Amino acid sequence: MSQPKWPRQRRRIRRWNCRTRQPGFRWPDSPGCCRWLASRCFAGGEWRSCMDRRSAVLSLWAACAGSMLFAAPGTTGQKAKPKRRQRDSDDEATFRSEAVLVLLDVGVKSSEGKFVPGLAPENFTILEDGRPQKITVFDAEDSPVTMGILLDQSLSMMPKYNEVMHGARALIEGSHPQDEVFILHFSDTVKTGLPARLPFASDRQVLLRALGSVTPGGRTALYDGLCEALMHVRKGKRGRKTIVLLSDGGDTASRRKRSEAIEAVEQSVATIYTIGLYSPEDPDRDPGFLRRVARLSGGEASLPSSPEQVLTVCRQIAKGIRSRYTIGYIPERRDGNIGVRRIDVRVRHPQLGRLRVRTRRGYRVGELEDEG
Repeated sequence: MSQPKWPRQRRRIRRWNCRTRQPGFRWPDSPGCCRWLASRCFAGGEWRSCMDRRSAVLSLWAACAGSMLFAAPGTTGQKAKPKRRQRDSDDEATFRSEAVLVLLDVGVKSSEGKFVPGLAPENFTILEDGRPQKITVFDAEDSPVTMGILLDQSLSMMPKYNEVMHGARALIEGSHPQDEVFILHFSDTVKTGLPARLPFASDRQVLLRALGSVTPGGRTALYDGLCEALMHVRKGKRGRKTIVLLSDGGDTASRRKRSEAIEAVEQSVATIYTIGLYSPEDPDRDPGFLRRVARLSGGEASLPSSPEQVLTVCRQIAKGIRSRYTIGYIPERRDGNIGVRRIDVRVRHPQLGRLRVRTRRGYRVGELEDEG
């Protein structure tokens, strides 16, 4: 029997890892991971582009993190006791984890509100429940993301319709050329902007056409729209997940409850940016919900004082998405520590003064016991 070709490709991948790995960056080294990475990075006897390889690596880390964060206990070699629901009185951002890897999407701004690029791993300190953690994953490149644009097309948004469309166009035009983007419209129901056969698109002309695919009108199913966007964004292959929501924050038509939407945000790894469009006399406005969703996910809430400012806000968000850091660490396992682990990310640079950090502030740990 002839020797299979896979071992030679696997050796090539390992040599490439050794040449290109950065300090503090840990690679999955199981055969399955190597095989998948080889198919993405080496095809047709030639290396693919540097951007394709970096995107494949981030996607692999996201897949590993997702499988560890959300897999059933049986897939991790451990079995779980029945989980106990634990709710906090505050709004600490959390997501469930039975994982050995925690990935954070981190934004850094100066005291003037400008995004700060070019930081290194040594500029960051991560504390989990007050204990320092070693950074094992760090990426500061302008890497493509999976992004969902969630648009309120209800009757209450009709006076701001043009501004919403201009803002959504700015998000698309400012996105990375290789971003995976989808568009959801919600009013009485939730509808996709792209054709059913096309869950994501990178072509800007296709995405711009998808913005006008729904006629505005009806009530507001915001909670349903947000939950469906969080489910859809998980299907993307990019390492980072982002959702941008344009709405007045009110809900009058959802089948899901407000608490269900909040829980979905807590359990997701997506970073959510919210843009609130409403007037003081608007009966459907709910800026508190928009602020809470952004805070829980490590994103930002913007409440423009006039519809004309929406375009500027969306351009800033598009720039911010491309200026964030992906940072990961492997927490130590602590038996009996059930519930929420708090995360504190700090950043220092001797020449930049005080810096502000935006990221999730915690995650939930499943109650596990070893087999046998």
